[in-house]
Amino acid sequence: MIFAAMLAGGIGTRMGLNKPKQFICIGNKPILIHSTETFLKVNEIDKIIISSPKEYINTTKELINKYFPNNPRIVVIQGGKTRNDTILNSINYIKETYNNNHILITHDASRIFVSTGLIKKSIKNVINHDAASPVIPAIDVIFESKEKGKLTDIPQRKNLFHSQTPQSFKIDKFMEIYETLNENEIKQLDEAMMLFFLRNGNVKLFEGESTNFKITRNIDLKIAETYLNKNSL
Repeated sequence: MIFAAMLAGGIGTRMGLNKPKQFICIGNKPILIHSTETFLKVNEIDKIIISSPKEYINTTKELINKYFPNNPRIVVIQGGKTRNDTILNSINYIKETYNNNHILITHDASRIFVSTGLIKKSIKNVINHDAASPVIPAIDVIFESKEKGKLTDIPQRKNLFHSQTPQSFKIDKFMEIYETLNENEIKQLDEAMMLFFLRNGNVKLFEGESTNFKITRNIDLKIAETYLNKNSL
């Protein structure tokens, strides 16, 4: 089976909001709903697991039921303190409810312009690999600073890429590697692909989409609103 984990467990602290950003409306529709709608259009996905901050579980369920009443393909679960914890909660839900050998697609709920084509590419590319992630080439020169305020390296731009979601991986392989990690390595898991990288996993990188940006800052809300209005004309 193919599962999608909609990562919406944050509370919007970076944006200084009084509520999680997934509830902010863009084009008169909450961010979470935009992303969920697109994933529902991909028939290959059997179940969409939406994570939510503990204190917003009921709010999230009410929102989902408002836009997708009694949809059997959607379930809302509690997210974790970190991104990795949220992914693990999604995996635990799957393992408690279904058998093994499944694929999990993880997606930032705040990437509302993800296309169905990119989701299908993620599924296609993980079939013959441990994991797969869309990427786009770095446009700017990247400075590395391992000492605060000091330039320590300038990696070659041609070798640098920005990661995106939806990222896919085989759940059994993920857990097989996770059980070998030590405490310090687990702390590095700010995204799923890091886990595979730490154990030389077979990660397939494929071309992402420039429009698939993540809404992180207040300016991103304005950009998203403008882009949505332009494409609805």
